[in-house]
Amino acid sequence: MSRFDRYVLSQYLLFFSFFALILVAVFWVNRAVVLFDRLIGDGQTAIVFLEFTALTLPNLIRMVLPVAVFAAAVWVTNRLQSESELTVLQATGTSPWQMARPALGFGLITALMMSVLTHFLLPSSIGQLALREQEISRNVTAKLLTEGHFLHPAKGVTFYIRQIDSNGTLNDVFLSDRRDPNQSMTYTGARAFLVRDEGKTHLIMVNGMAQRLDNRTKQMSTTNFSDFSYDISSLVNKSTITQRNIREISSWELLRNREDINLSDGYSLGALAEEFHLRFARALICIAVALIGFSALMIGSHSRFGVWRQALLAFLLLIIVEGLRGVVSEPVRTNPDLWPLIYLPALIGLVIAVGFLQLAAHPLATRRRARRTVAPLQTGRQETGS
Repeated sequence: MSRFDRYVLSQYLLFFSFFALILVAVFWVNRAVVLFDRLIGDGQTAIVFLEFTALTLPNLIRMVLPVAVFAAAVWVTNRLQSESELTVLQATGTSPWQMARPALGFGLITALMMSVLTHFLLPSSIGQLALREQEISRNVTAKLLTEGHFLHPAKGVTFYIRQIDSNGTLNDVFLSDRRDPNQSMTYTGARAFLVRDEGKTHLIMVNGMAQRLDNRTKQMSTTNFSDFSYDISSLVNKSTITQRNIREISSWELLRNREDINLSDGYSLGALAEEFHLRFARALICIAVALIGFSALMIGSHSRFGVWRQALLAFLLLIIVEGLRGVVSEPVRTNPDLWPLIYLPALIGLVIAVGFLQLAAHPLATRRRARRTVAPLQTGRQETGS
């Protein structure tokens, strides 16, 4: 690469990092608020919240990476045009194909990033995230033993502990169970203890009262007890059959063991074929959007109003290419033999970029001027000959 190509490529990477950071931060804040409420509300620590946040970042980066590539390509190309750098190159005889080399290199680098992300980082992070979620869901102590807070370990269940002594005694316990639509149960106890027995966890409440409200007749009955055992293992959602997330499965396993995955995890062969080829198609999309962002801004002539029309055209093409990805997925899920359709959006994007570069290299205005110049000459020759 020439010195100018390296300079342009560095600008692409610089602004790509900037746009990726901004987009990831915006999406991360929206998701972190929900994640924070769910984890901290269930009694988890800030360390667990940070761990879950880190594990969700690869999937978040995968979503915003093509948009960041497109934004960087359009921004840098517009900047080079506004500062007349591309104009100088065109005046020295540099063709649009030669000026597209940094954009192509930028697309290849981001495609490599996307490949590493989809083939290695994303499956590992999703697998680790699923493992940590199972560990936390089985940890009854972490979900319930938080003093001074009203917790909701399951839908329709509210649990409260005023104080926890150093020896593990729970003081002033409140438990409301509203999962049965016909009746609501409320338990209060002066003291309580957690007891494990054969894989189950029981809450033993001492010196308390049980209140039963019949939701149909609106009648309430109360019972005082000296000790009462309540099985809280049901408050933790357990699943005897755990199905792996399809994005958790490694690419090598998708390539070699699709039949086994179909039997063990229940995913159809079409869904497995779509996921496998989509990981490669996402890398090609990065190359396509980088070239579209560059080539679309090269087809317009100089205007004092800027290149907003070309930028709008490039943005609409990006929406079309991204929309086609959803259109071609359904046929592949139905028939795995149609897997080449997964690459169709990326190929269409590349064809559009090549067409724009060809149009920039041979603009229609130049052709029309040439025709207008040739026509009078031909007419003059005919008159001279006659």
